[in-house]
Amino acid sequence: MNPKYKTFLQDLNAILARDPATNSKIEALLCSSGFHSICLYRLSHWIWQKNFHLPARIIAQFARFLTGIEIHPAARIGKGFMIDHGMGVVIGETAEIGDNVTLYHDVTLGGTTVFDAHGKRQNKRHPTIGNNVIIGAGAQVLGPIKIGNNSKIGANAIVIKNVPDNTTVVSFPAHQTSSSNKKFCSYGVDSQNNDELNETIIHLSEDIHHLRQEISELKQKLSKN
Repeated sequence: MNPKYKTFLQDLNAILARDPATNSKIEALLCSSGFHSICLYRLSHWIWQKNFHLPARIIAQFARFLTGIEIHPAARIGKGFMIDHGMGVVIGETAEIGDNVTLYHDVTLGGTTVFDAHGKRQNKRHPTIGNNVIIGAGAQVLGPIKIGNNSKIGANAIVIKNVPDNTTVVSFPAHQTSSSNKKFCSYGVDSQNNDELNETIIHLSEDIHHLRQEISELKQKLSKN
């Protein structure tokens, strides 16, 4: 089988496997804006590799107009890639994405300017995403950082540091939760995720409230005496 056709089928099957709202390949072909953007990306990336950069950028711009998803043709994306809902996704020029990765709407794989020890600007500006990663809606993954295999980025998380394999991170700055759920998880997190940092903050807030009550009671007793 032609490798390009095999990748096409793997992208298509990824939608059926991970999107419960899509019931057939025909429906995915006709109705999935994420799949449309991936097909146009693969075409623009092939043209980019032939050094026809302007035509590749024009195709990418057309895909952005059609789907609301912006993928630079120089980005490298593995097989079984899925963008669910799609609108607002941005994938930068030096981004690298492994196999079987899932992105939701409003995700940004953004670039930051990085200089080496001699003050020279480095070419690698965008994240490297491992295999089987899920990135929830609104998440921002910024800079030339690495997201490990089988990791999950919770919705609206802002990630600016490396994430190890098999790790779930949430919030801003993104931090690890104690969840060890290895099953597919929509938007990167669900009710099973236990955010220890958030629970610690809640407990500290409760302790402060109780301390204030005790101080108030002590002041009242002192004033009576």
